[in-house]
Amino acid sequence: MEIRQHSEAVGAQVSGVDVRNLGDDQFAELRDAFHRHGVLFFHEQSLTPKDHIAFAQRWGPININRFFRPVDGYPQIAEVLKEPDQTANIGGGWHTDHSYDHEPAMGSVLYALEIPEIGGDTLFAGMGAAYAALDDETKERIAGLHAEHSNRHVFGAEATYRRGMDNRLGNPDLATQDAVHPIVINHPATGEHLLYVNPGFTRRIVELEEEESSKLLWSLYQHAMKPEFHTRWQWQEGSLAMWDNRSTWHFAQNDYQGQRRYLHRITIEGTRLTGAAT
Repeated sequence: MEIRQHSEAVGAQVSGVDVRNLGDDQFAELRDAFHRHGVLFFHEQSLTPKDHIAFAQRWGPININRFFRPVDGYPQIAEVLKEPDQTANIGGGWHTDHSYDHEPAMGSVLYALEIPEIGGDTLFAGMGAAYAALDDETKERIAGLHAEHSNRHVFGAEATYRRGMDNRLGNPDLATQDAVHPIVINHPATGEHLLYVNPGFTRRIVELEEEESSKLLWSLYQHAMKPEFHTRWQWQEGSLAMWDNRSTWHFAQNDYQGQRRYLHRITIEGTRLTGAAT
């Protein structure tokens, strides 16, 4: 098994391994790499839904998604699908999964079944590198602040995003989650300081008035969107990507109109996040 850094800020590509047959030592090496790099990428995997579930369960309990359409017979697996006649894609903006939960998801495991001939890459951003590159004044300003995250504006009945999904999302009545988390968190495994806000689900900074909150969030987003914190993953059929929702953002590119893109996603439960000590 070889683990090679994908970019300086985030991600590592793993080769020479079949995730269906990982020994304990190999899995321990993968877990360490996952915590250090934020995303693990694999090509040339061959997973049935049962294989996908078995691999995910080695990392922790599976979160049954409330909104995505499940794979028939496998409620643990959510469909990430765009048909050729659809224009809106799932995940087409910078975000991190489940930040609206009080105990946000630890990770997501996405497996590619059908990929467009051109396009459909996923961008990832490293929130450890983004935090480390902030100037000292900004670090001091955001220390001890908290942000509210919500899913109402994304998955609720009146959400614009939902209206473009062509019945790929369900249960709008369950979109009632709001959670408050520190803006700067400690990674639960490594202790690294991470910037924990995202454009998809973060609504406001609770200690600030609306205008000041909006300006500060926008400034943090613009900073984290700098290319030096990113990497790009080019999918193939049989590719697998697993990312740490505490330490990364991701963005599914919507640049393959008229083509089909179909993947299976499993989300792994996490724990409550703690603020970083100053």
